[in-house]
Amino acid sequence: MVTNAAGIAMTAFIVSVAVSVGFYQFVYIPEANAKPVLPPAVLNPTDTVKVTIVPGANVQNSVRNFEPKDARGSIGLSNRILWTNSDSVPHTVTSDDHYVDKSSGSFNSLDQQDNVPGGYLLPGKTFTFVFTQVGTYSYHCEPHPWMQGKVDIVPNFA
Repeated sequence: MVTNAAGIAMTAFIVSVAVSVGFYQFVYIPEANAKPVLPPAVLNPTDTVKVTIVPGANVQNSVRNFEPKDARGSIGLSNRILWTNSDSVPHTVTSDDHYVDKSSGSFNSLDQQDNVPGGYLLPGKTFTFVFTQVGTYSYHCEPHPWMQGKVDIVPNFA
């Protein structure tokens, strides 16, 4: 009696691997990389927290550079932060830990090409970022690493 058990096992193995790869590629990966569905108030908050890069911020012994140094927003109310460069030299707003928001993208003005070439914030220009998760986000200026700030996004209990 001839048995085809080895052939059947090999065929079953190949089919199961193909199904697994297909699921991973066409179902799991797109779902894992999809932008989350968030309430409109989180994506378009009614208020904006403003941070100013003060004149002279590029001087290393300057006490002030970001005003306020510790900004605070509330998710769904004021989780949009706007930085304005009031200094006379270009700056950046760069995440200390390379934070990437699933909706807003990279928290780094260097990655936002709509400001200026290379992402530097020229004098008088702005950079806006919408945080969609509660948390603490530390940042700095890339060419002036002594310039440091923090954004706290807290829950909205209203």
